[in-house]
Amino acid sequence: MPSRERRRFPGISSRAYEHPADRSALVALRKLTGFDTVFKALSGLLPERSLRLLYLSDSVRVSDRQFAHLHDMLRDACYILDLEQVPAMYVTQDPKPNAMCIGMDAPIIVLTTGLVELLDEEEMRAVIGHEVGHALSGHAVYRTILLFLTNLALKVAWIPLGNVAVLALVTALREWFRKSELSADRAGLLVGQDLRASMRGLMKLAGGHHLHEMNVDAFLEQADEYENSGDLRDSVLKILNMLPRSHPFTTVRAAELKKWAASRDFQRLMDGHYPRREEDRDTSVSDSFRESASHYAESVRTSKDPLIAFVRDVAGGAGDLGSKLRDRFTGGGAQGGDTTEGTPPRDGQEGREDSDGREGSEGDEPPRS
Repeated sequence: MPSRERRRFPGISSRAYEHPADRSALVALRKLTGFDTVFKALSGLLPERSLRLLYLSDSVRVSDRQFAHLHDMLRDACYILDLEQVPAMYVTQDPKPNAMCIGMDAPIIVLTTGLVELLDEEEMRAVIGHEVGHALSGHAVYRTILLFLTNLALKVAWIPLGNVAVLALVTALREWFRKSELSADRAGLLVGQDLRASMRGLMKLAGGHHLHEMNVDAFLEQADEYENSGDLRDSVLKILNMLPRSHPFTTVRAAELKKWAASRDFQRLMDGHYPRREEDRDTSVSDSFRESASHYAESVRTSKDPLIAFVRDVAGGAGDLGSKLRDRFTGGGAQGGDTTEGTPPRDGQEGREDSDGREGSEGDEPPRS
């Protein structure tokens, strides 16, 4: 049983906690009737069956007899998010702290021993809620689909410009992966309902088990410094550092989660006002994309990143330049149809300029040929 009573969300749709960019992609995929069904039927082509057998044979399956406290947390997380089918969960020997939710036919959750040993009960509850959030959103299915398509594209990379197309696909795929992790962090908060525990867990992923040496506020200050300091070179390096990653940086995840926890959307959700699962089929793809575009536009508008600020300045300057060019070609800048700019000086005018570039005056001889 949980150590304290937590709010439950009957019938909650994953749209309630999904990041706007993650949500728009998922809504579009869910509208493709039968798309995931076809790929589930083709799951034999994927290494999923091999992975299931691997964890079954060489890891510990969580149950009421093995890692019983983790089993209780898993059931509690599924109860809070109203997930009817409780996923299988395994603990595997690996000193690196990690957790994942994989599978197409039925998702499974895997925790490493490094993670189990690192986190306390409430921190682990948030992590298990994070993975259950992945399962509820269908991330495991759609991730596997897109990875399958990526592997298929790699096989035809010999086609001219094939590598460029694959790189674009992988880059877009990883960007979605990172946004889906922000969604799952939100699900973890809904399950644990303890923001400080979620923050502590992220700090430990970054700095290890020396919690007494760390401070949540100082950790969040790092995120602010990372986002807002530096010059254009730092902005480019941030992009290059992020491209190969499937997860956002831990300080950024902590800052994003705190921002969402302070939002009106989160408060309404905790008050019981959230979208229901039965409404998912009626969700508009265009509305989801508009919301995603609006989110990115607001992020660009408020960002203090030097590169984003530079792009905003260039865009603003381009707009001014366009206005000037339009006035130039339409005569919008002239007064009464007359303009003095570019008008050559008249003969006899004081201060006229001779053809040899010298200023002349009345009485000067005309230049000789």
